[in-house]
Amino acid sequence: MAYKEAAFDDAVEELVINEEYKIWKKNTPFLYDLVMTHALEWPSLSAQWLPDVTRPEGKDFSIHPLVLGTHTSDEQNHLVIAFDASHYDSEKGEFGGFGSVSGKIEIEIKISHEGEVNRARYMPQNTCIIATKTPSSDVLVFDYTKHPSKPDPSGERNPDLRLRGHQKEDDHPICLWDISAIPKEGKVVDAKTVFTGHMAVVEDVSWHLLHESLSGSVADDQKLMIWDTRSNTTSKPSHSVDAHTAEVNCLSFNPYSEFILATGSADKTVSHKDEIFQVQWSPCNETILASSGKEQSPEDAEDGRPELLFIHVYFLSCFHVVSFLYVKWCVFCCCCCCFLTWDHQVLKM
Repeated sequence: MAYKEAAFDDAVEELVINEEYKIWKKNTPFLYDLVMTHALEWPSLSAQWLPDVTRPEGKDFSIHPLVLGTHTSDEQNHLVIAFDASHYDSEKGEFGGFGSVSGKIEIEIKISHEGEVNRARYMPQNTCIIATKTPSSDVLVFDYTKHPSKPDPSGERNPDLRLRGHQKEDDHPICLWDISAIPKEGKVVDAKTVFTGHMAVVEDVSWHLLHESLSGSVADDQKLMIWDTRSNTTSKPSHSVDAHTAEVNCLSFNPYSEFILATGSADKTVSHKDEIFQVQWSPCNETILASSGKEQSPEDAEDGRPELLFIHVYFLSCFHVVSFLYVKWCVFCCCCCCFLTWDHQVLKM
């Protein structure tokens, strides 16, 4: 009897959530200039827009490539290149659309990958080359133009380079590679430099956007460290700051101001009520910062899983039934962001 009552309650809750979602979806034209949603087969832990935008001649849309990855249970994982076809409103001079009527996201390239794709980033100097962080100690490099659009049915994984220097996943060093170096047997390239300074798991690293020799790192030791590749020592950073009172998960350098950066932490800062997963500065506005977190109030926590939320941060709005895993600004459409969620959704807003 208790089992039937619990099942009934779950069914009612699901109906309420679906109804609330439909209400929000119906009102998206009044809330946003653009909303596109796409359900992936598996959740993605990483997203990045490629800058190679194409506008087919005589068409009213542009094609925006997006780098994703998969995080499966026990299935084969893939590095994914998707294409977002956004409708262009010639009268308003802007991109717009809602749902799948005027825009859609299509998976164009799938490359077999060793374990889940924890992070995927393209090379700024050559956007066809993408580096990925695996659940092992290796970093893999792919030139997606050299791989077929559909993976080998056998599941064979064939990265173009394998970067080595870490001892295991979640170790403490920071590795710097030169991928132009001649690889060893098995397409292996060893780290050129290994920086050691953190005393706990390194969660995020980022190059300074205005100084090519500078980079930053954050870790579970609650520290932010700034590194200079011109330095004679690799065991001591140029600057070390006790940035938070809990693990530091992410950092982002401001693209306009050389002295400003943002960090996000498990100590619930950056104006969130829960752990911060990602922060990123707008590529088009010096003062606008986006962050994603596991937002849930203490009252909501007593009720169980996160409920529907609608949070305005400057002009950026987020609305979903689960926490956001990742946020990434679109470099060619300054008011647009891509969001990833645990329920396999990709949202462009």
